[in-house]
Amino acid sequence: MRKNIIFLAVIILSIVFISGCGTFKKKPMVDHSDDEKIMLQAKLRQLQKEKESETEKLRIEKEAEKERLLAERERIIAEKEAEIQRIEEAKALELSDKERKLTALAMAKSELETRLQEEIGEYKAKLEMTERGLVITFLAEIFFDSGKAVISATGEEPLEKVAAVLNGSVPNSAIAVEGHTDNDPIKHSAWESNWELSSARALAVLHYLIDKGSVKPERLSAVGYGEYRPVASNDTPEGKQENRRVEIVILPSALKKVPADEL
Repeated sequence: MRKNIIFLAVIILSIVFISGCGTFKKKPMVDHSDDEKIMLQAKLRQLQKEKESETEKLRIEKEAEKERLLAERERIIAEKEAEIQRIEEAKALELSDKERKLTALAMAKSELETRLQEEIGEYKAKLEMTERGLVITFLAEIFFDSGKAVISATGEEPLEKVAAVLNGSVPNSAIAVEGHTDNDPIKHSAWESNWELSSARALAVLHYLIDKGSVKPERLSAVGYGEYRPVASNDTPEGKQENRRVEIVILPSALKKVPADEL
């Protein structure tokens, strides 16, 4: 009986030992599978991180490009706005300068209207603001005897009044003196034609303004148009009288001569 028990115990121990050995041999296979799984999971996590990093990098680059484009757009807009502002300021300055010059001529016109009130009232002088400037028109008989080109005593006073305004109100403006005649041909004087007479009268007024009126000579010019720029019909005595005239043109200070289309 005892032998049987020992034998049985040996068998049981053998079975337990064999079972234990089988379990030990299987365990490394399970551990190896877990390691691969861990490694794959680690690699997956790495790939995920790399993807996230690349995505973030692309996002940052896209944001930077967007900011660059916005900055470039704002720069271009700012440049355009600055250019528009410069143009507007230039126009404003130009307009302001033009208004100032016109204001100076308007002041001169107002002063001349006061100074030449008698001559204007007698229809021997008139003032007009035109595109070429302020035009002072005198009938030639105020300054000259018939067929003559010497300033008479009666012509000195109005020229002195004009010179005072030229030197006071518009000291920087150029002045054009223009002589005109009617269409009666020269008969009883030494002038070859009305061209010479009108030119001589314009020069006589010019020299008086320089010599007696103290107007700077570099501001002055003179021209004679003869009978070829009438302002009235030469068919009546009244019309001929209007055509025999001297015009003193005060130009805006930016102009040094009468514009070509006015000549």
